[in-house]
Amino acid sequence: MTKRSTTVMMRIAIAGAGGFAALLTQELSQSANPVIVLSTKAHPDFETNYNCQVAVVDYHNIENLQFILQGVDLVLSTISGAEQLNLIDAARRARVRCFVPSEFEGSLSHRPTSHDPFDNDSSTALEQLRHWSSSRHFPMKSTVFSCGIFYERFAPGGLQAYNMGITCRLPHQGDYMINVGLGTAEIPATNVQGRQIQVVMTSAVDVARFVAAAVDLGIDTWPHEFKMRGARVTPQRIQQLCSEVRQVEFAVITRPYPELLSWLQYYEQNHDEARWYSMQHMIQTANGRFSFSDANLLNDLVDVEPMGFRQWLYNNWGPAQ
Repeated sequence: MTKRSTTVMMRIAIAGAGGFAALLTQELSQSANPVIVLSTKAHPDFETNYNCQVAVVDYHNIENLQFILQGVDLVLSTISGAEQLNLIDAARRARVRCFVPSEFEGSLSHRPTSHDPFDNDSSTALEQLRHWSSSRHFPMKSTVFSCGIFYERFAPGGLQAYNMGITCRLPHQGDYMINVGLGTAEIPATNVQGRQIQVVMTSAVDVARFVAAAVDLGIDTWPHEFKMRGARVTPQRIQQLCSEVRQVEFAVITRPYPELLSWLQYYEQNHDEARWYSMQHMIQTANGRFSFSDANLLNDLVDVEPMGFRQWLYNNWGPAQ
């Protein structure tokens, strides 16, 4: 594929009205494509700020969803679970051309094939989409946008400051490896084979920019998965960058892989759900869930130059006062 801009107008539906949905709406509303946001409650701020339509929906009413999706070409989902499964069914019935599921963090090929702690009906949604993409009557194609993890996991206030992070169980500052504000870190040392770990990261703002740029390419050219990245570094380097930008020495705990498993068992036995999920994210990081080298949505294809992690850290934290 090469850079090009489509002149064919599309109607785009964005499911959800959280922080990432707002970023997608902001970027896509700058195009000529009409945007409709599907939300469980009214959002006059979306209509005012982004010049889009907001439809109040019940994600458990497939017939109503189908009616609202009539004439929509592209659905971008930021919801998960049963609600997303119903949305896929309604989109297929409404003959939506392309569906983007809520699968932004982590590459598809690096996820567990069984017992995924973060599945939340993700595997069912992807299987449904695979099935409908090969329909003989009206195929609905799908594309996943993978970004590794969001920089915003390390933001002041954590993901919840951006109205994100509830579904991945990491809403708070410090829930994932490093608390930049407190200057503490708990990071995996190596993977199970004793090798170095890599983490791909991208800011949520840049992910939205990449998605909007990909829309300009035309959805008919999209592959099954678009992968983008703003940085690819080790957990140790993430901690070092945080320390350098804040100009503070961090208190660091480095966990060997067997220790991660022992702590996971400990948190399970003590019914500490928050710490159990935090440890699961560390184990998944060590297992390479959030790493890939073959990004295919880069600035040789679209005019998006993602922000580097150091610059993002400086913009959000800067030196400690």
